[in-house]
Amino acid sequence: MKKVFKLEDLDCANCAAKMERAVARLDGVTSVSISFMAQRMAIEADEARFDEIMERVEKACRKVEPDCRILR
Repeated sequence: MKKVFKLEDLDCANCAAKMERAVARLDGVTSVSISFMAQRMAIEADEARFDEIMERVEKACRKVEPDCRILR
């Protein structure tokens, strides 16, 4: 399943790249692309476990950028 989410308070392109690398390493994530300019994240992950994966994605993103929120 592929979904696109709006990001809020993503401060810099470097943080976006770090978040993208952290999310890409998570089990169940097929692909991820985070755009600082568009403040968006496109993620493709296992449909059966999508909600569980998104919880782990949010935790990984908060470790890199505590102020950034993924709007669902």
